[in-house]
Amino acid sequence: MKRYHEVVIVGGGWAGVSAAIAARKAGCDVAVCERTDMLLGAGLVGGIFRNNGRFTAAEEAIAMGAGDLFQLLDSISRHKNVSFPGHLHANLYDVFLVEPKVRELLSKLSVHVYTGKRITRIARNDGRISKVISEDGDTFRAHSFVDATGSSGPPGLCKRFGNGCVACIQRCPAFGPRVSLTSLFGVREFMSSRRKGAYGAMSGSCKIHKETLSPSLREELDREGVAVVPLPQKFRNPAKLETKVCQQYALPEYAESLVLLDTGHAKLMSPYFPLDDLRTVEGFEEARYADPLAGGRGNSVRLTAVSPRDFTLKVTGVDNLFVGGERVGVCVGHTEAIVTGALAGRNAALCARGKPLTGVPDRLAIGDFIAQSAVDTDGRPLAPGQYGLAASHTFAGSVYFERMKSLGLYSSDPDEIAARVRNCGAEGLFLTPA
Repeated sequence: MKRYHEVVIVGGGWAGVSAAIAARKAGCDVAVCERTDMLLGAGLVGGIFRNNGRFTAAEEAIAMGAGDLFQLLDSISRHKNVSFPGHLHANLYDVFLVEPKVRELLSKLSVHVYTGKRITRIARNDGRISKVISEDGDTFRAHSFVDATGSSGPPGLCKRFGNGCVACIQRCPAFGPRVSLTSLFGVREFMSSRRKGAYGAMSGSCKIHKETLSPSLREELDREGVAVVPLPQKFRNPAKLETKVCQQYALPEYAESLVLLDTGHAKLMSPYFPLDDLRTVEGFEEARYADPLAGGRGNSVRLTAVSPRDFTLKVTGVDNLFVGGERVGVCVGHTEAIVTGALAGRNAALCARGKPLTGVPDRLAIGDFIAQSAVDTDGRPLAPGQYGLAASHTFAGSVYFERMKSLGLYSSDPDEIAARVRNCGAEGLFLTPA
């Protein structure tokens, strides 16, 4: 079957969904091709947003007219304004409710969603992609495309850089491994080099069926949203923190304790923890992992596919391809995926209509973040002197949150953030038709 749209987004995670909304708001006919049977990818087991500088980024996005997903998440949060080690004013959304709500939003916006469409081939013409073709032979033509395929897996990379396939939410064995438009076009991709002697990083948490925890621990999670359980000395492993994709949680407390967050499941803030050891800790005697299913052994491996791109998120060397999410750089988190996806989607719409591309002012946290995380075709930082592939970029911690604070970009005051957006001339940026 042949289908025609102005903008086609490949990958239905947070970045892809956000790109679709932004392109649709710009007035384009938009489609999302997702290889599995559900949207959101890692967002199906995520749950954390608005923590630390992510509050600032969410409020900037709202002021610019790209806040639909943050407002949706606020509406289904199980807990609001929660603090846990190293993090303030977090909201915890319900991972069981989120995917149908996002589908409903896309439907209201008349975004076409094609599930079970793993894109494995492209056609190119004069430095552009003309169409993409799914594994089952469907063709999708468009004026511009967004690569939001992420950087998780496939199982071969999980084995090479981790502990093998752990049956994670990406479900590569069932739906086929990730394939990026960047690589199909022949553009070189890069892996994070932030870990000494190794590439990539493990997803930073595991899900435990909350029903398998002790009644007292369940009650604490339901009431507070957070539980911190000290670990016996023999189970403390600080070296494991270096393997985490989410360096904002690579703090001593996460090696010394079991930190749990209530996102519907009990979110264990550890990349893995041996089940036999876990069941010796009080309250965890009958614990069972929900995702990854082999969370006692390891987790999915990410940050293996960064695309070279410019500050408009256009892929270097391809005239009509844009990227969002973890393809943008060593960028970690749902908030980070949403805001980069929004810019990718808007610029894909502008490209489709033959209009000049736009950027987010670097006097805002989102604009500065996009500039600081870019790499060129040699994998070097596009912003001279920055970290490039050698550090995780996140609004919630690590090197970028420190930069936010040093530049005075971090704020938890919505009025102050909205005024800053207004003063930059970016108010309603994402609401203007292409």
